[in-house]
Amino acid sequence: MPRSKNAVASRARRKRILKQAKGFYGKRKNVYTVAKNIVEKGMTYSYVGRKLKKREYRQLWIARINAAVRAEGLTYSQFINKLSTKGIDLNRKVLADLAMNEPASFKALVDSVK
Repeated sequence: MPRSKNAVASRARRKRILKQAKGFYGKRKNVYTVAKNIVEKGMTYSYVGRKLKKREYRQLWIARINAAVRAEGLTYSQFINKLSTKGIDLNRKVLADLAMNEPASFKALVDSVK
């Protein structure tokens, strides 16, 4: 009985990797062994990048809230503490959006907390 190589599956596997490597420079885009390593490394970077993105956005929201609250005479930590004691459950994303796009309503929120 002859050896079965399953060329269909192995070709599909290679094509999938090379398709993911499309747009890379030099041998990275068309040599399978090089492309496989680079795509794998790129996947780890993208995984880590998704975690970093969340971290960076949270930092940005906190900075925006802090800047808007300091104009009203409070600090960020005091504002968040007063929000939680009043039982107002708004996340930082919503608060930052209010501070940027609707300063009047944000000012009203800060006044209600004071």
